Amino acid sequence: MAFDEMISADGTPREPYQNYNDWYSSQDPLHLLAKSRQAESIFRKTGITFAVYGHADSSEKLIPFDIIPRIISGNEWRKLAQGIEQRVLALNAFLDDIYHKQEIIKAGRIPRALIERNDAFLPEMIGFRPPGGVYTHIVGTDIVRTGEGQFYVLEDNARTPSGVSYMLENRETMMQMFPELFQANKVRRVEDYPDLLRKSLATLAPQGCEGKPRVAVLTPGIYNSAYYEHSFLADMMGVELVEGSDLRVVDGRVKMRTTHGYETIDVLYRRVDDDYLDPLTFRPDSALGIPGIMDVYRAGNITIANAPGTGICDDKAIYSYMPEIVEFYTGQKAILQNVPTWRCSEPDSLRYVLEHLEDLVVKEVHGSGGYGMLVGPTATKKERAAFAAKLKSRPTNYIAQPTLSLSTVPILVKKGIAPRHVDLRPYVLVSDKVRIIPGGLTRVALKQGSLVVNSSQGGGTKDTWVLED
Repeated sequence: MAFDEMISADGTPREPYQNYNDWYSSQDPLHLLAKSRQAESIFRKTGITFAVYGHADSSEKLIPFDIIPRIISGNEWRKLAQGIEQRVLALNAFLDDIYHKQEIIKAGRIPRALIERNDAFLPEMIGFRPPGGVYTHIVGTDIVRTGEGQFYVLEDNARTPSGVSYMLENRETMMQMFPELFQANKVRRVEDYPDLLRKSLATLAPQGCEGKPRVAVLTPGIYNSAYYEHSFLADMMGVELVEGSDLRVVDGRVKMRTTHGYETIDVLYRRVDDDYLDPLTFRPDSALGIPGIMDVYRAGNITIANAPGTGICDDKAIYSYMPEIVEFYTGQKAILQNVPTWRCSEPDSLRYVLEHLEDLVVKEVHGSGGYGMLVGPTATKKERAAFAAKLKSRPTNYIAQPTLSLSTVPILVKKGIAPRHVDLRPYVLVSDKVRIIPGGLTRVALKQGSLVVNSSQGGGTKDTWVLED
């Protein structure tokens, strides 16, 4: 039976939830259902939507929001934060190493082919160190829980982690609808994330920057599924939202077209993938990037966040080596554990996975969003057989993991509350120091028994509370 974060096995509320449970017990269920509909109305009016690529109905959709918060104690959060910081620092050191001395490869801790044959490894970054030595300016670390004090990292999002706008809007909506709850519970703030993000990015402006650094958010445009978030963050930070067509290289600097002519951009928070960033360096057919920006970057005249080439940290085959990576660069065992992982590129692992498909979750190495995966226990015999054929034809493209019994948190349903599986994406800012936002985005599988929390697969979100001690 899954570990429920709110209610213990004997039916009593766990300590972090005691105040909330007292409040919930005093509420009229019909009033709470009305509040839930009010929250949906707020989200619709605000325009918090996303699009799902490849669906026949590609219209903008609301991410379902559940009004019962997920609550984490101060003690639990401290352990999580220590583990996240250790991991993020190790990832940054790993990136610096593989683009310079490659000591971890020479030490035999990671196979050379895993790096050099990886599509996300950019030879253009070899020998170049970004301003401040920071590669991963913004990281979203996906974490799951299986029991009391038992947390595992599911994956590291070190390229362009999304979802932070939902974290912020979830909190604002909850504070608007339930101000009494925030008076009765000492909940740590997440609202200052945009200000912290702007300051963190400005701290890493290139050395030649004169005066106050100018920061901009680069978006692929209005047809991108996360466009709402791009415009939201630019607005909240008080910086420009730009597309590639708004920028050009002039006199060795990236400049933005304004009513006063072209003005220099010092820091570019890009939400455009590496391949599309510079048509002169990567894909020549890209209309989303800025021709010549990589030359400006390598000359040290602009900061790009996150740095090109960080996508290798999102690779699930690299993920399987994270315990070794953490130990190699920090000299300590990982505080947060990986989910046990079989690399299908290894013959013995492939054999095991094929023999135990009904018990495992199999994922594409470069996959995301819950796509391209097999959840063995819920798949049909026919689906498993078809996936086995894929595995045999391209074993290096997959990893496999056991189906963990993810923790549950109650959601509001018509009959009261019901447990649903959740994960957590805390957001980390890296500049002159590491700042971890207390909480993050809790994603919840709204279907009974489902382990898939992605919004594109029917999941929802919750406000995440980290309590002060």
